[in-house]
This record gives sequence, C-alpha cells and structure tokens, in this order.
Amino acid sequence: MIVEILTGAIRAGTSVLFASLGEVVAQRAGVINLGTEGSMLGGAFVAFAVTYQTGSPWIGLLAGGLAGLLFALIHAFLVIQRRANQLAVGLTIIFLAQGLTAFMGQDYVDKQINGLNPIAIPVLSDIPFIGPVFFNHDILTYLVFLLVPLIWWFLFYSKPGVLLRATGEREEVVFSLGKSPTLIRYLAVSFGGLMAGLGGAQLSIAFTHTWVENMTQGRGIIAVALVIFAAWLPTRAMLGAYLFGGAQALQLALQGRGLEVSPFLLFMLPYLLTLVVLFIVERRKVSSMPESLRKVFEGERGGG
Repeated sequence: MIVEILTGAIRAGTSVLFASLGEVVAQRAGVINLGTEGSMLGGAFVAFAVTYQTGSPWIGLLAGGLAGLLFALIHAFLVIQRRANQLAVGLTIIFLAQGLTAFMGQDYVDKQINGLNPIAIPVLSDIPFIGPVFFNHDILTYLVFLLVPLIWWFLFYSKPGVLLRATGEREEVVFSLGKSPTLIRYLAVSFGGLMAGLGGAQLSIAFTHTWVENMTQGRGIIAVALVIFAAWLPTRAMLGAYLFGGAQALQLALQGRGLEVSPFLLFMLPYLLTLVVLFIVERRKVSSMPESLRKVFEGERGGG
C-alpha cells in the first residue's frame, strides 16, 4: 500500500509541480497569477483535443503548452501593461478558461486517446521499493525531475536569474543596469503559463488519458498556494506538489480497499489551502517574499 501511495503521489502531483515551478519564476519576478488554473485547464483541453485529432501526443503536448502560454499573456498584458489588479485578473482568467473549455470540450467527453504511457527505466525500475516509485513513469514526470534543479540553478546561480529576482525586489536596480523590468516580467509570466499548460497536458494525455469538464479541479490554485507555502523555492514546491498528489493517492487507495472517503473533502482542499496560506503570509510576513508581491497582498494595485 505504501508503494502504491508513493507511486500515485508522483503521478498525481506531477501536473501540479509543472505549474508550481512556472509560478515560482513568475512570482520571483513580482507577478502572482491565479490564472494558472486557467492555463492548466486550457492546456489540458487543447492537448487532449489535438492529440485526439492528430493521433500524436507530442503535437498535443506542444499545443497544450501554447494554450497555457496564451492565457498567461492575457494576464501579463492586463497586470503589467494596464496595471490591473493581479488577483482580480487571475480570477477572471479562471472563469474564462472554464467557460471556453466547457463549451469547446463537449464533443471530447468520453473520447479515448493513445497518450503518453509510463516508461520503465531498465535496471533502475527493478530496484525493490524505489524502482516502481521513481522509475516507472511517463516521460513528462522524468522531465519535471530535471527541471527542479535546473530552475533552482537558474534562479540563484545565473545572471538572468539574478536579474529576474531583482525585478521582483527592486526594479530600479534593473533599470540602472539598462534592462527592462517589463520585458523580464512578460517573459517570467509567459514561462509560468507555458509550464502550467504542460502540467495540464500531462494531466489529460499522460495521467488520465481522458477529458472531462473542469478536470483540473483547482490544481492551478494549489500550485499558486504551494509556491507561497514553499517560500518561492523550487525544491520545496516539489515536496508540496507531491504531498498534494499523495493525498489523492491515499484517497484512491482507501477507496480501493473498501473504505469510503467523500470526494467532496478533496474538492474542498484547493480553496481551503489557499485561504490558509494567504492567512499565514499575512500573519507571519514570510521574509523571503519578493518585495513586489507584498504590494499585492497588502491590497495595492500593480505588477509592473
């Protein structure tokens, strides 16, 4: 049962981890994007639809990532260029994505695709306990394993990463170096949307191989909350994403053994966790919070 739960935690948490890593980058640049949920949902639908139409999960994956990027660009334009309230815009994008995907996805409910299947890594997958937990997953899961240290290195050991973090802290420093904080924020939010789209694509074409209305069920909101909870560190976001996946895996394991667990408890989790995290941030004032995000949580307008 432990192996089953741990394996399920990684499979269920990978989509959230993709979105969380993208949101780490975006928030480090000073922009919080609740619309990550919309990017994930758009990515999940478009990836599934394109895979169904073309027969290629790789084309579907690319399309899903681009769909998430498109929603993020809408968010970026409104909050960076037009200086709209970041939280309000994010919520609006969620509702937009829910409506669009519900309308356009009617014909794809109950359809089947040949998506991305688990790939057992030779030798490593045969290691007792560790093998099935870590080395028998779809290729996107292996990719996200690599992205965690790469994004960590980028943020803290590369010049572009330093500029990005400076944009979220003191944009006048970036100006003094002849760089554009606006461009950096656009790139950061776009990357966050792309990652969320890939996370949604992983959910539909690798994890479930199905499409249902609103299938992300708050995973994008969870991703945003996990970034704050993880103090804007990719490694901690990884832990949080897989803890969330573990909760889902535990529910399925208990149901499979005859113990009924209400699904409504799980559906409530994204919203409850978000409220708790925002409360903690307000009460404890996380010291590592980018300065630009403080304005958002203190009710000030902006993001550019």
